Amino acid sequence: MPARNATAQPSTDAPGLRPVASLPGVGPALAEALARLGLERVQDLWFHLPLRYEDRTHLTPIADLRPGDRAQVEGVVDAVERGFRFRPQLKVAISDDSRETLQLRFFHFHRAQADLLKPGTRLLCYGEVRLGAQGLEMVHPQYERLAGHAPAAMSELLTPIYPTTEGLGIKRLAGVISKALALLPPEAALELIPPPLCAEHGLTSLREALLYVHRPPADAHLGQLTLGIHPAQQRLAFEELLTQHLSLRRMRAAVRMRRAPALGGKGELRAQLLASLPFTLTAAQQRVTDEVVRDIARSKPMLRLVQGDVGSGKTVVAALAALAAVESGYQVALMAPTELLAEQHLRNFRHWLEPLGIAVEWLAGKVQGKARQQALKRVAGGALVMIGTHALMQEGVAFGRLGLVIVDEQHRFGVHQRLALRDKGLEGDQVPHQLVLTATPIPRTLAMSAYADLDVSSIDELPPGRTPVQTVAVSNARRTEVIERIACACGDGRQVYWVCTLIEESEQLRAQAAEVAHAELVAALPGHGVGLIHGRMKPKDKQAVMDAFKAGELAVLVATTVIEVGVDVPNASLMVIENSERLGLAQLHQLRGRVGRGAIASNCVLLYQPPIGQLARERLQVMRETNDGFRIAERDLELRGPGEVLGTRQTGQLSFRIADLSRDAHLLDAVHEVGETMLREHPRAAELLIERWIGGAARYAHA
Repeated sequence: MPARNATAQPSTDAPGLRPVASLPGVGPALAEALARLGLERVQDLWFHLPLRYEDRTHLTPIADLRPGDRAQVEGVVDAVERGFRFRPQLKVAISDDSRETLQLRFFHFHRAQADLLKPGTRLLCYGEVRLGAQGLEMVHPQYERLAGHAPAAMSELLTPIYPTTEGLGIKRLAGVISKALALLPPEAALELIPPPLCAEHGLTSLREALLYVHRPPADAHLGQLTLGIHPAQQRLAFEELLTQHLSLRRMRAAVRMRRAPALGGKGELRAQLLASLPFTLTAAQQRVTDEVVRDIARSKPMLRLVQGDVGSGKTVVAALAALAAVESGYQVALMAPTELLAEQHLRNFRHWLEPLGIAVEWLAGKVQGKARQQALKRVAGGALVMIGTHALMQEGVAFGRLGLVIVDEQHRFGVHQRLALRDKGLEGDQVPHQLVLTATPIPRTLAMSAYADLDVSSIDELPPGRTPVQTVAVSNARRTEVIERIACACGDGRQVYWVCTLIEESEQLRAQAAEVAHAELVAALPGHGVGLIHGRMKPKDKQAVMDAFKAGELAVLVATTVIEVGVDVPNASLMVIENSERLGLAQLHQLRGRVGRGAIASNCVLLYQPPIGQLARERLQVMRETNDGFRIAERDLELRGPGEVLGTRQTGQLSFRIADLSRDAHLLDAVHEVGETMLREHPRAAELLIERWIGGAARYAHA
């Protein structure tokens, strides 16, 4: 296929780079509306792809309509009725040559509109067919009145329905896109992937693919287009995934151009810690530790993601990395998203490092006044290990010599937060090494795309003695049986978590739900201590309850999802999760990971409130079938999509126009091959691709 020379520079008057205001009929108001959709240049319009398609290429007789169809019909108005029961509505009955009747219903209409729909008027209507109280109907169909007896003009193409914005109708937007498509350059000028790579991977013409998705012919396979698997859509998905890969790899290369301190040392502190531990590292922990230590001994910045299932032992790997930095005379900062998780790290690090003579500092939002000032002074003076929440990134926090940044559960932090912490250690062109930890295993497809700028290490085995958790899903109607089971477990000296969840994002409502469950369990379990912990409690009160549960003074802990990560009580062998149908797979798996931490057989009860939807049913089934975090992560990606799994749904990262990581995973290997070749042999073409798809909004998600 002919393609543009990879080293070509687009001329400043290239049609794709012209502003949308250069198109005929696009004035300042329309240009402003288009800008709200991110459409500022002509080429942005080329890649603004339809959400779906409507088939208006033929008429369907009313007699052939079925509920759920989206169809186009032609009919004559038989009767009109205005009603005001509950709310105003306009009902229009039409019939056609098949002698069947279809009712059109409108809830938003004006008088002039109603006056034009008189009996005898011919209408061409398009909409979704539903089964109403009086037979088949369309609610708010699109329609036009037909004059005389001439047959209605049918579209020769499927009608694209574009994403739009307030004040910009679909028809008007389609008109602007049509003008932009008239400026599409010839194939050789449009193509940025070199011809040999296109041929090797069977990539069709980009120009043909664009024209096809914007103007599918009447005989196009609507099912394929709806699913996004038509070859033309796949060609565009390939290019978008390629651009994502190129932008992350380029970002990684930019970071690698900088220097980092070489954190070597003799390994004496690491050897002392390993000798003092009451356990031996698993082979996976040892392998990942070696990878991290090897990385930070170099003078190039480490960018490494360590993923491991709940309880796989990531914290000790982080501690060993921290000791390598300390032995080289550099500071370490560990940041966690919640105070509970940060405090768990603080206890572990103090337990492990203080016997080695290393003080561990603490900084969180609740550390105020004199204590805060003293902590800041010690950090600025070179205190070696600092643990905290996002408070570590605030103004006024200055490090003397920061060499290693560790970020736990990094997907819960925003882009700027992670950059702000890294930049605390910026000295000229030297940056700290970065170690990212996550207990949410990343599916391979996400690791290959969303984390293309990171080296990924997996702790893929659990420490010996951990037992698989048996999981059952139980209707809330059997709540009494579940409480009886808790009484038996407490009688045997075991401990129990009871987790309360609510769909509302309100800490107050969650706290109330937990308080109600707490009162219920106190009444049902006389003689057994029942504790309560929720997000509205003061930190010291939360800690007191957690300490009592860890010490075995409480048999049952009623909690909101604040215990999702960072809590370790080996004697807890039963977990009950209320309203489990409302939680995602990753969160259910995280919560379940609080039990099964000892050698005792452990169980998880997923209480659900029937009836539940298909998606919730599938999630609960996955939880019953497997304890494998990587398998659960793959299913979570399939069920929820990448934005949800990465926690980036609201941050704009990883939002694709056409690609879908679950659907298009089969393209990723070829995407990576093409990407690496282009970066190596055609860097200018790679740059132009990023400019085309991402523009100025380069993604600094993992910089």
